[in-house]
Amino acid sequence: QVEKTCMHFVAVDSCLYVMCSLYTDKEEVVLWMNTVGPYHNRQETYKYFSLPFCVGTKKTISHYHETLGEALQGVELEFSGLDIKFKDEVMQTTYCEIELDKAKRDAFVYAIKNHYWYQMYIDDLPIWGIVGEADENGEDHYLWTYKKLEIGFNGNRIVDVNLTSEGKVKLVPNTRIAMSYSVKWKKSDVKFEDRFDKYLDPSFFQHRIHWFSIFNSFMMVIFLVGLVSMILMRTLRKDYARYSKEEEMDDMDRDLGDEYGWKQVHGDVFRPSSHPMIFSSLIGSGCQIFSVSFIVIIVAMVEDLYTERGSMLSTAIFVYAATSPVNGYFGGSLYAKQGGRRWIKQMFIGAFLIPAMVCGTAFFINFIAMYYHASRAIPFGTMVAVCCICLFVILPLNLVGTILGRNLSGQPNFPCRVNAVPRPIPEKKWFMEPAVIVCLGGILPFGSIFIEMYFIFTSFWAYKIYYVYGFMMLVLVILCIVTVCVTIVFKDRTSFYFGYMAVFSSSLGIMCGAVGYVGTSAFVRKIYTNVKID
Repeated sequence: QVEKTCMHFVAVDSCLYVMCSLYTDKEEVVLWMNTVGPYHNRQETYKYFSLPFCVGTKKTISHYHETLGEALQGVELEFSGLDIKFKDEVMQTTYCEIELDKAKRDAFVYAIKNHYWYQMYIDDLPIWGIVGEADENGEDHYLWTYKKLEIGFNGNRIVDVNLTSEGKVKLVPNTRIAMSYSVKWKKSDVKFEDRFDKYLDPSFFQHRIHWFSIFNSFMMVIFLVGLVSMILMRTLRKDYARYSKEEEMDDMDRDLGDEYGWKQVHGDVFRPSSHPMIFSSLIGSGCQIFSVSFIVIIVAMVEDLYTERGSMLSTAIFVYAATSPVNGYFGGSLYAKQGGRRWIKQMFIGAFLIPAMVCGTAFFINFIAMYYHASRAIPFGTMVAVCCICLFVILPLNLVGTILGRNLSGQPNFPCRVNAVPRPIPEKKWFMEPAVIVCLGGILPFGSIFIEMYFIFTSFWAYKIYYVYGFMMLVLVILCIVTVCVTIVFKDRTSFYFGYMAVFSSSLGIMCGAVGYVGTSAFVRKIYTNVKID
């Protein structure tokens, strides 16, 4: 039987083997070669053997992607060919030789000039090494030829791996360069569940600035909620008192008097939007993104997703597909309330709005990666798998949600009737225009999350592992509260880098828009419910 700790499925020739995290003495330990690329650009990665490195003498092992996220992130592990066995030490041994012609030398020189380094894996633990270095004048270039591995074990598990690069050899055309390695095993007190702690950076993520930013955001939330509550309570209490006096008047006096304040727009405040199909699709997608964000953060807080390659992305894809009924329910019910009749078209738009945006951007970046032979090029089979998820999982679940939303909450049960003739909109000053308000309304929500965005983007674009998901949950709650407060205030007043960032910014904007609309809609419905309208 296969142990629960088994993690890799590999094939040697026609046989399928299972590589486990539980080892017996002298059992094979696989050293996987992953990617190579410039240190200053983490996203620019290529296959390890795109550089003219040589392979060890052992039989080739083909790697099977463990998760969809691993394939989408461009993880393409290749067997190193090195003979490593559990607790079996290896003295310095030559495993292959490089016939260094001019083309191969030029490839290595280019890599050294651009500070290339490579990544390897042993038992899912990442290891990094530098390709080579140049002399002080930058004229001569040297290749590190000796991989000195030191592996720590606790019982029958691997808990630590370190690599030391030695054997500096000058790159001279038409020579042979011997590549060697050694393996030293040492007993370690590190627990298996704590073996990834060495890759984390508490001094960075738990810095005083991070704590201060959370405290500052909380203070801003308290101030904003208090200010909005005070203004609205005073205004609404005064308006309710006026409207109560009007109800005591007779019909003649009431007809002669003019409605004023926010009561005068009661016949238009629940009027359908000018583009109900797009609007409802955006609201449904935003509600789904919020659900995905909340659930994924909770899962990441409970499980250490950073310990497995691509697990965060795989979890996000699975949760997004599973929460498709949320999109259909909120989008379909809102579209029905606004009198929409082409609900099938709305369902398709809502279902494919976010996937089309994400996949379109990813496929565009993928063509660029394929042109440059980068490792982040998505395999064709993975593209087909993503399309199948959209067609056979997301779409049917979205249809179920749409049907439920239309039938359960699709009736326009507004507290005020909508006038047949729209009320004329008076001219507004320039600072009351929608474009200006959109910009001003985003300042406070952005101010509440921009420090956290710095830490998140640092882990994405640089060599950091983000693991403080408790902070992320707090920031998500703060963002929702600030967005609702800011939107309520404005309602009352107004009745590759760029590819990834565009997707993230658009998704965040759709989510915040949906949160703001839901909060403001509940507020407006509440205040008009308490007013008697003839």
